[in-house]
Amino acid sequence: MKVFVTGASGFIGSAVVSELLRAGHQVVGLARSEKSASAIRASGAEVIRGKLEDVAVLQEAASEADGVVHTGFSHDFMASGDFSQYPKAAELDRAAILAMGEALAGTQKALVVTSGMLGLPLIGGVVTEESTTRESARLSEIAALELAGKGIRASVVRLPPSVHDRGDAGFVPSIIGLAKKHGVSAYPSGGNRWCAVHRQDAASLFRLAVEGGSTGALYNAVGDESVALEGIATLIGQELQLPVQAVEGAELARHFEWMQYFITMDCPATALATREELGWLPAHPGLLEDMQAHYF
Repeated sequence: MKVFVTGASGFIGSAVVSELLRAGHQVVGLARSEKSASAIRASGAEVIRGKLEDVAVLQEAASEADGVVHTGFSHDFMASGDFSQYPKAAELDRAAILAMGEALAGTQKALVVTSGMLGLPLIGGVVTEESTTRESARLSEIAALELAGKGIRASVVRLPPSVHDRGDAGFVPSIIGLAKKHGVSAYPSGGNRWCAVHRQDAASLFRLAVEGGSTGALYNAVGDESVALEGIATLIGQELQLPVQAVEGAELARHFEWMQYFITMDCPATALATREELGWLPAHPGLLEDMQAHYF
């Protein structure tokens, strides 16, 4: 297959590109800078220059490919720490998905879109593939499902709050940074849990989805089904030799700053339907083991 990948130089997208190339696919990656373009070329993929705002570029690349993997997302708001700009990024993401969908309509080609699990309702105590919400701040899942009825093999890969590996710049490194800043390794009282997945295992799921995923399918990229936030904090405290403390209320907001909304979400999850349909089997280290190896 010839696969067009957005976000191809990013933490997740670069792993997807490598996974696709190892499987013998031809890959074209979207690059918005020469630095990104160089990284994509170095991986062995082809490059098309453009941004998520460039509708014509997205549509041309999608129409010329046999399938699309959309891992791109604008994280510009994180540079300023202004999370009031998140809805703007989510709308840009939605517009890019719909633009590529317009180019793919009626072709039965694959379009695999990235979404997240935080905030999804628990079914039987966990997030499953049947957990859905139309109130998510991220609009990608809704957009992809809209396209599933338009002659597109659209599906969604849902990522846990922690996609971990060397080079991670997401939630867990932020928790470590806040522990260093405040001199205590904190966790929210209440016993909440997060699911997690190794970046390489997530990449293999994206590949399986673009190769043979079902129209309208929701795939959960879950390696660790339930990691206690207290356990993460305890490991951080041990590694940094800091006290470990449960926090709530005003103290939680003070310690976790911009993360206060996310850190209180309970997000254990399973991937039973995903594994059964696609034969996906995570094979890389779990979050706590990976943290010990690469995060300190």
